[in-house]
Amino acid sequence: QVQLVESGGGLVQTGGSLRLSCAVSGRTLSGYTMGWFRQAPGKEREFVGAVRWSGGSTYYADSVMARFTVSRDNDQNTGYLQMNNLKSEDTAVYYCAAVARTGLSKSNRDYDYWGQGTQVTVSS
Repeated sequence: QVQLVESGGGLVQTGGSLRLSCAVSGRTLSGYTMGWFRQAPGKEREFVGAVRWSGGSTYYADSVMARFTVSRDNDQNTGYLQMNNLKSEDTAVYYCAAVARTGLSKSNRDYDYWGQGTQVTVSS
């Protein structure tokens, strides 16, 4: 039904910014929630933020709340993760995900569709 493709990752210096994109195909995400997660080597996948596709309500992990912004463009059928003031601990593979409900879940178990991930590396 839903296919997700992340892009925009790369190498950035501490304090820099990146914007990740999540292109959606298969259907529009009306009634869905899009979540963003990240996973560093040797660590569990952790929640970053989520957005309701209709209405745009958002929810963030405490670790990124003041620095990251989740949004979506309904016309382009694309979600975004704006990452500002990046720190070394932000280095990870970032994934977008979707589920056919409006709850802003922080658990990866609640998401049915996943992108392939995009690497973000923050260097000194």
